[in-house]
Formats: sequence, C-alpha cells, structure tokens
Amino acid sequence: MKHLLSVDQLSRGELEEILEVTDAMVEVSNRSIPKAPALRGRTVVSLFYEDSTRTRLSFDSAAKRLSADTMSFAVSSSSVNKGESIRDTVETIEAMGMDAIVVRHRSSGVPAQIARWTDASVVNAGDGWHQHPTQALLDAYTIRSRFGSLDGRVVAIVGDIRHSRVARSNIEAFTRLGARVVLVAPPTLLPSTLVPWDVEVTEDLDSVLGHVDVCYLLRMQRERMNEALIPSLREYTARFGLDAARADRLGDGALIMHPGPMNRGVEIAGDVAERPNAVVTEQVANGVAVRMAVLFLILGPGRHALPPTPAAAVSAGPPDRDASQSDTHESDTHESEVGA
Repeated sequence: MKHLLSVDQLSRGELEEILEVTDAMVEVSNRSIPKAPALRGRTVVSLFYEDSTRTRLSFDSAAKRLSADTMSFAVSSSSVNKGESIRDTVETIEAMGMDAIVVRHRSSGVPAQIARWTDASVVNAGDGWHQHPTQALLDAYTIRSRFGSLDGRVVAIVGDIRHSRVARSNIEAFTRLGARVVLVAPPTLLPSTLVPWDVEVTEDLDSVLGHVDVCYLLRMQRERMNEALIPSLREYTARFGLDAARADRLGDGALIMHPGPMNRGVEIAGDVAERPNAVVTEQVANGVAVRMAVLFLILGPGRHALPPTPAAAVSAGPPDRDASQSDTHESDTHESEVGA
C-alpha cells in the first residue's frame, strides 16, 4: 500500500489486515513506554488546511510512537497566506525529504491530487464531503473489539449524512466488513443519490433503536451548509437527537458512537455521552493505534516483521496517562522489536 486515499481502494481482506495490525499497535500503546522503532529515520508531515484536534494529534502521536520524526504545517502562519499554491507547498515539503504526508483539506480530491505530485506516501485525513478513511478504520476497530466481528451487526448512522465524509467512509467500511447499515435522517440531509451503497433508509429513529448494535451519531455540519435544510435545531433534536429516553430503548450491549466533536444537547444529550456504552473516548484511543497500523503498513518493513499478537488483544480503551508526555520518552531499552 503506497497511499491511503479512500476506503473504496481497500478490499475486505485489506481492511481486515489493517485491523489485525492494529492489534499489535494496541499492545505497543499499552506499554509503560509506548514506543517501537519501526519507523526510525522516517519523517511524517501533517498538512492540515482545516481545523482539527483528534485527527491531527492522533497522527502525530501515532508517528512518534513508531519513532518517526514529525513536522506540522500550520496554514495560518505559512506562505499560503501569501498566495502559495498547494502544489508549491507540497514540492517545498518534498524537497525537505518527507516520507509521508498526512493531508486534510476542505475540497474533495485534494489528497489524490497531491499523490500525483509527490513520490511521498499520502494519507487522506479528510477531504471535503468525500472521505475520511482512518476514521472509518478506527470506528470499525472499535466495533470489532467489542463484538469480535462486524458480520451481521446492525449499525444505525444518524444525522447529517449529506455533508459527512465520515458517513461515506463508514458506510463503505462497515458494509464491506459484513454489517447492515441503516441511515436515519430527514430527506434534506441525505445525499442526492445512495448508489451504489447497500443501505436501508428511514426518517424514524424510534423505530430502529431496539434493533441496532451500534447507534452512530453525526454532528450537524453547519459550516458546510449553504441553505436551510432543517426548520430548526430544536426540531432536529426532537426527531433525531439521542436523549436519555431514547438511549434507554437501545438493546443490551448496544454501543453509542460519535466521531467528534460532539454538539451536546443537539445530536446527543450530555448525560447520554457519559454512559458506559458511549465509547467516544475509546474511539479516540483506538484512533492512535489504527493510524500507527496505517503508517506502519505504508512506511514500515511489512507485516511479516510483526511479532505474534495475542488472540485476546482488545481495544486500547481510554488512555490512563498523558499521551503527550509518554510519546516523548526516547529509551531504546524499552522499545519493541516490532519493525526493527
């Protein structure tokens, strides 16, 4: 795998390979010093033209845990403000000897275009309404870690699907891994076409709550809306928000998921977000391990270099230490032989 630009470039086997490699990265992340030398000597640059908290920090942490050098590009203080084009920026970065570029941009297709301009590997960290493949991978991993597999599981994706790159990536990943996906949204928040997705659609959230294994809530992407698509946020919350009464109707063991940032009180009630079956922080923790797996498979020595992973490997869960402090340790004596 040279680049990761879209979920649709991955077969089911390739998706499962990334999830299996993630098991090994979870083991690395759970060490007292979460470091492995797999990408020592490699350099990963983050090229973010849109604001980000979780994705940007997650990729940075993932690269550091694999001992890569990292650089971060801040648009607000760069020559972009002087009119520099994306291509010139990429060529400048490449001239500094980068091995991988992690790209987020408000326009669909920019990461794919960058991949044509550079010999470095390119990872799509979100492009417009189009794709967010590592979010889909970490969400699939979170479900897999709880249920063992996505085969036969029912996932309701609720909310602003029309403007959501997360929804598009998740639909492709979940269905390819054997899940049944139900889209719950008003018609104005659905894409103009659902082809070629194999999904069901309903406007009635209450009718599906008792039958799903995962209730996946999406944020209203108001920054991408150019027209009034709902009467009001209050009406949207009344019809599609997950409040305590609705959360009580979920089946035993059903997960509540959200890609973040959450609009508490809109798509999810504040107290619901704190329930034990709300695994939002677990998604964030798994995101680091998944992105470690992606960088390892793109830049590392190959899966054959991994040690055997215990069958009981599970989700990383919420971090119990300050990751930013843990990632600064440089003790070779505690490093794994993964990728050595």
